[in-house]
Amino acid sequence: MNSANSTSAMRGSNHVGMRQFNERIVLQAIRHHGAIPKADLARLTQLSTQTVAIIVGRLLDDGLLVKQDRVRGKIGQPSVPLSLNPQGAFSVGIQVGRRNLELLVADFTGKPVERVEVLYDYPDPDHLFASMAQGLHTLKSRMGDLWPRTVGVGLTAPLSLHKWADLLGGQAAQALARWEHIDLTAEVQRLTDLPVVFAKDTTAACVAELLQGHGRSVRSFLYVFVGTFIGGGLVLSGHIMNGERGNAGAIGSLPVGLASRGSGMPPQLLQKASGWQLEQALLAAGQDPLLIHQPAIMDAAYTEFTAPWIAQASQALAMTVASSAALLDLDAVVMDGSLGAPLMTALMAATQDALAQYRFDGMHQPQLLAGQVGAHARALGGALLPLHSQFFPDKDIFLKQDNA
Repeated sequence: MNSANSTSAMRGSNHVGMRQFNERIVLQAIRHHGAIPKADLARLTQLSTQTVAIIVGRLLDDGLLVKQDRVRGKIGQPSVPLSLNPQGAFSVGIQVGRRNLELLVADFTGKPVERVEVLYDYPDPDHLFASMAQGLHTLKSRMGDLWPRTVGVGLTAPLSLHKWADLLGGQAAQALARWEHIDLTAEVQRLTDLPVVFAKDTTAACVAELLQGHGRSVRSFLYVFVGTFIGGGLVLSGHIMNGERGNAGAIGSLPVGLASRGSGMPPQLLQKASGWQLEQALLAAGQDPLLIHQPAIMDAAYTEFTAPWIAQASQALAMTVASSAALLDLDAVVMDGSLGAPLMTALMAATQDALAQYRFDGMHQPQLLAGQVGAHARALGGALLPLHSQFFPDKDIFLKQDNA
């Protein structure tokens, strides 16, 4: 991340009445830069030495910061670096997926510490909420005396779950159709005393990559998450872009062909590069469709299924990268997903090869980077939402989507 931009973004104010904001600024500075002495904090945030000393004292008393071992320099007194206390606060992320429910607890540094997962063929509301209640009970039991330091729940799910009913068909269609009349956030709030905030699943995954992955050094990137269905998010100049309706970065709907009279509508990216197509090929051959999430999917026995899908998906993704680069002037495209790691690696390599078929004259060709967070990005991104809304000054980049 550009140091000049980071510093200006973390500048505080010495004006009376700015206590909470300045506390957030100090916490943000430590989150970005790691363990740092008070004197360096004052220079970085442009707060007075006295103001920083008072804030640090409060944050130490609240258990949000811890002192590290003294560092002895060649000149002057030894300095005492301050760092975030991992046990200072916790948050829960709940991810409602089309194939799984995941509940995850993240500590104050954003690292996962507990996790519960429930697999299913489709998200039936009755079973899902019962599993969610049990999962919350399990996490609370595992956390023990630390549970009271949990500050909230970040809930993530695809927008409009009911709209996938026709695609999934059968009993799944009936269950998914019921989601049209269910207020997911309200139902989850009934299961917990903790405040619940909602984010679209791919936006939450993008948040995790922004805060815990490539976002720490890459300013503008398109985020691509390949799961049962493909989706994405958009980061420009270090901020999540949600759009007026929460659909910015919704690459699953991107056309990957030209429309012409008589040939019908061109397919969308989700019809060419989702794990769903590979699942269906496996299912038709009597194989377990959930193999796509396991390393074994790249065994030679499944090449007849994986090779055609990788070829099709990589061509569609390369077109998406080229189109996005022309429109958004990106530094990078970050690809992650819930597919087995070897399958994701093969898909990225094929996409990189397919990009050679596109001209980038007059625009910057973005790097293609493997995501650093991994399959649990959606749940982790959800867990990060309450932490950052309560403790860090850049909360708006997450919560603007509430109106979508």
